Amino acid sequence: MAATLPLDIGISAEDRQAIATGLGRVLADSTVLYAKTHGFHWNVTGPMFNTLHLMFMEQYTELWNALDAIAERIRALGHPAPYGGAIIAGLSSIQEAEGVPPALAMVRELVAGHEAVARTARSVFAIVDAANDQPSADLLTQRLQIHEKTAWMLRSLLED
Repeated sequence: MAATLPLDIGISAEDRQAIATGLGRVLADSTVLYAKTHGFHWNVTGPMFNTLHLMFMEQYTELWNALDAIAERIRALGHPAPYGGAIIAGLSSIQEAEGVPPALAMVRELVAGHEAVARTARSVFAIVDAANDQPSADLLTQRLQIHEKTAWMLRSLLED
């Protein structure tokens, strides 16, 4: 059996663990939001069907691609990426949808979900910054921009 090479990227093992744990929560929130958005895409009905169906598809596709980037950053820090329904549910601050809500309730849930991911990402930023971890900071900045913009766009649909 080959020995594992020690990881020395200029970030302490303790900081790498803390960052990976925080990114695991971002991954969990993003995974639940992805599944919710995809489910809403499948099940949306009503006068805004076409608009929401297409918008949700764009959003779940973006989330799907983000999952890999977040998980790969966790791996680059030397830790396993969390996976599996029970583990993800335990780490996520976002609840799964119950049943099939009406279209505008879907939009409200997705606004709340994107804001939740933004809060989680922002909560990890201090340790990333203190550890001088620019790749994780860049990833979190990108995620914050996307989630805040998406929440704004969805919220705009709810205005009179």
